[in-house]
Amino acid sequence: MDEALIELGETIAAALPDAVLSTAVAFGELSVQAKPEGIVPVLTFLRDDLTCRFSVLIDVCGVDYPDREPRFDVVYNLLSLTHNQRVRVKMAVAEGVPVPAASSVYSTAGWFEREAWDMYGILFSGHHDLRRILTDYGFEGHPLRKDFPLTGFVELRYDDEQKRVVYEPVSLTQEYRTFDFMSPWEGAKYILPDDAGGDDAEPDGGGGGMS
Repeated sequence: MDEALIELGETIAAALPDAVLSTAVAFGELSVQAKPEGIVPVLTFLRDDLTCRFSVLIDVCGVDYPDREPRFDVVYNLLSLTHNQRVRVKMAVAEGVPVPAASSVYSTAGWFEREAWDMYGILFSGHHDLRRILTDYGFEGHPLRKDFPLTGFVELRYDDEQKRVVYEPVSLTQEYRTFDFMSPWEGAKYILPDDAGGDDAEPDGGGGGMS
C-alpha cells in the first residue's frame, strides 16, 4: 500500500510542479503540501485525473499554530471511491491572508469553508457566502483559536420572558469541572457527591461486580 501511495504522490508532484511543495506517506496515508495560490489546480487535478479520481471531499478544516508563521494550516481530506484511497492536502496560510475558495471544484466546500472561517477566522476569497455557521449572529472572535479566552465575551439570545434579544456574558461551566477520564467500568476511587450509597459506599469503588 505504501508503495502505491508513494508512486501516486510522485505522479501528483510531477504533474503540478508549480503548485505542490512536497508529498509524504506516513501511517499509511498520503499527504500533499500545496501552495495556497495553487490549491484550486491541485484539487481539480486530484478530482479529474484518471490515476486519482478523488471525487469526494470529506472535510475542510483548520489547524492553529499561534507561535508559527504562517499561523494556520488548511487541510482538505479527499476520498477516491474508484481506487479506494484517501489523500490529505495541506497548505500553510498567514493570518488575514485569503485562501482561494474550493467550491468551484467541490460544491460541498462552501459549508466547510464557512466553518473554518467561523472557528479560526481563515478567509476564503471568491466564497459566495462567507459568514458564520456554528456560532450565533453577533458573536465575537473565533472559538477554536488557541488564544481564544474562556471568558470575557458576550453572547446574545432571545429571552422569552422579556420578549426581546438580550446580551449575556459567555458562561463556560466546564472550566470549573474536574475530569478523571476513567472508564465507567473501572469504578471511581472516591465517593461521588450524589452517591446514593451514602456512608456505606466503599471508597475504593469495590463490590460493584455484575451479576
